[in-house]
Formats: sequence, C-alpha cells, structure tokens
Amino acid sequence: MFSKVLVISALCAAAFASPLLPYSQQAAERPAEMQVLSEYFSMLGQKVQAGRQMSEAPVCNLNNALLPVACKYISAHTMLSTANKISTAPTPLPPVSEGLTLKHVAIGRGIQNYTCSQTNATATPVSIGAVATLYNASCVASTYPDLLAVLPNVALQFNLTSDDQATLSPSYLSISGHHFFSNTTTPTFDLNTAAMDLGVAPCSKNNTVLAPAGAPVGQGGQGHGSVAWLKLITRDGATGNLEEVYRVNTAGGNPPATCAGMPATFEVQYASE
Repeated sequence: MFSKVLVISALCAAAFASPLLPYSQQAAERPAEMQVLSEYFSMLGQKVQAGRQMSEAPVCNLNNALLPVACKYISAHTMLSTANKISTAPTPLPPVSEGLTLKHVAIGRGIQNYTCSQTNATATPVSIGAVATLYNASCVASTYPDLLAVLPNVALQFNLTSDDQATLSPSYLSISGHHFFSNTTTPTFDLNTAAMDLGVAPCSKNNTVLAPAGAPVGQGGQGHGSVAWLKLITRDGATGNLEEVYRVNTAGGNPPATCAGMPATFEVQYASE
C-alpha cells in the first residue's frame, strides 16, 4: 500500500504487435517523421527478438522504472549503441522527495495553448494552459526505459483522431487519465478511469529546466522546440496520496518567438512522459 506516491506524467509507449495507425493518409509521409518511426520500430524489433529468448515474461514492477534527468537528446538509433554514455545537464530537475513511491507512468499527447497580441508583433506568446490525454506506460517504463524515452517523439508524429482515442498508436497504450488546467494557474492530472482509480492531482510548479539540446522541435521536424521539463507538487484537494508529478522527455509544444503573423489564440501539438 502506498503511503506517499509519485507520479511521472505526460503524453505513448509500446505493445509488441503490428502497429495500428488510425490517422490520415498523410501521417508519417514526410522524411523527418519516417526517420523517427524507423528508429522506433528498429528498437522495438530488437526488443521483440530479445523477448523471444526470455524464459518468462517481464514483470511490470515500477521499482525498476527510472526518472530521466535532463540530458542531450539522442535518437533511438544512437541510444542503442550509447545507452551508457549520456551526459547529464548542469541543472537537472530536483530529485524525488524522500519517502515517495512511484505510482504511475504515462505518455501525454495533446496541445499547449497560447494567446498573442494583435497590436504588437514583437510580443511574446503567452501560455494559457494545456490539454492532454494520458496513456498508461507504467509497464514499458519498468521494463524498457530506453524505449519509453523515444515514445513522446513517436506519439507527436501522429494526430489524435479524438480527445478520447481509446489507444495511442502505434503503441496500443490505453487511456489512464487526462491532463488539463482547472484554472489559469493549476495544472491538474486526473488518473481516475473505469480501469483504475489512482487519484486526482491539482498541482503547482516546483521547478523547471529547459528541454535538452536536440529535443524534438515539433511534428515532422517543423516547430519551435520542446516545452520545458517540470517538477510539480500537489495542492490541497489532491487524492490517492499523489504528491509529486514530473513532466520529462517532452516533444514539441513551444510557440514561435514572437506574435508576428499569429492569431489571437492558437495551439501547438506536444507530447511528453
């Protein structure tokens, strides 16, 4: 039983089956998208081959999951050969508070929302929150953390067909909750579903670091960079003993540097762990 718990949240992961791609015919046709997916399926294929040699199926044990620290982003192909050579950034997020136990890992897939001045083209876009569907990646995190790390970028390459798409392709992860802002300053993670009742976590920001150098800039290699990594702490009203949330391995979500040519409100696609 959890006395205190930690949640790693965000927006895709993997099941070992043929991919299901319920998206438009234009999805993943551009070179940048194809490279991301090629690296993903190459890595997945190696996991499948290794799995065939196992004497028993992997156990979904969250004690084996690892919290990433901000580091230089590397592709899946590079990760396969240099997994033990990743250097950490000078200012990683603060560690998990003493006594906390990991309760859930998710891939979040959704949008970051912004407003822009219509009279000052040099103004900076202002964030007004985010909305995302959360997909259960706990077993992937506990068994294949290297595969988990590339999944946000994979998820970013495809447009969700609805806010409640039942599974996240090409990984078949099922919905484990939703992320939204309950007011302008309170990011909230609702992890109560028909399948699981893990609690609700209204949060406030504890710390932030820039996404690592080389993090995905956006869909198809087009965009303005990845949103920051965050450590959040829960506010009054949290349930399920949820106390901390980390947003890591972000992909996309940043707005352009200025409001030049932008509408009064707009959204930017993103994903994260």
